Amino acid sequence: MADSWETLKLLADSTRVRILALLTREELSVAELQEVLDMGQSRISSHLGLLRQGELVHDRREGKKTFYAINRNFDSQGLALMEAACTSVEGSEQIVSDYANLKRILEKRKQQSEQYFNSVAGRLGKNYCPGRSWEAIGHFLLHLTPKIKIADLGAGEGLISQLLARRAEEVTCIDNSPKMVEFGRDLAKKNGFTNLSYKLGDIEEVPLKEESVDLALLSQALHHAQHPEAAVQEAFRILKPGGELIIIDLLEHQFEKARELYADVWLGFSENALYQYLKNAGFRKIEVTVVAREPEVPNFQTVLASGVK
Repeated sequence: MADSWETLKLLADSTRVRILALLTREELSVAELQEVLDMGQSRISSHLGLLRQGELVHDRREGKKTFYAINRNFDSQGLALMEAACTSVEGSEQIVSDYANLKRILEKRKQQSEQYFNSVAGRLGKNYCPGRSWEAIGHFLLHLTPKIKIADLGAGEGLISQLLARRAEEVTCIDNSPKMVEFGRDLAKKNGFTNLSYKLGDIEEVPLKEESVDLALLSQALHHAQHPEAAVQEAFRILKPGGELIIIDLLEHQFEKARELYADVWLGFSENALYQYLKNAGFRKIEVTVVAREPEVPNFQTVLASGVK
């Protein structure tokens, strides 16, 4: 159990409480905290170092960035002290301002991703896309069952769904890019698919009813999610009992330029992370396997994960 006196000392500083209040709402990088708090990097890093040493926060490195989040595994008494401190100042002018800045930062994240996909709508299938290969798609298709209802989450133009619609009962593509949805609808109409539809929506808040589909797909979409675990939980929600989720995505890598080139939010996922996402959501019969490796540098690898509700 952590020393409550030491925890109280950490919470006695207003800057540290401001940081903790923000991290209770969202995992943030040092650069994002700088922008929200309007403080220098060294000052923020110093406070984060103390909070990490006191086990109130933990960090993770992804490429050149370091992200910080609340340590939810901290002892219950320490967490209660932290929550009490954050709650006590929640209505203050400074915290209200911080939350407004945080909302702006998170909206900027979303807009950057949306702008990229709007810019490549109609060209995404023709250009290079990390992890997309016929070998990987072949493995993906082996898991499919005919005459079922399918949700393609983060579908983009829905190239895979265009193939699935030839045999499936119904396919619904979900994407948060208006241009992608518009292009997909035109393509479905052109190809004469009456069982293929496109809906504008976020994979973390899927606009489908609970237990409404037999198969949910996340094909090279999860690394674009702000909260990938939430996307997996949404997939679980919309699946019927016995339904299956199939994920195909990039294995964890260190190619930092992917953020700029492809609007990637996450630099892939480890096999353990994907397994944990599925397990925490409630899936059973979980399988996670690396199925492809690209020969060209940076040698992206593709991982396939699946689970049954």
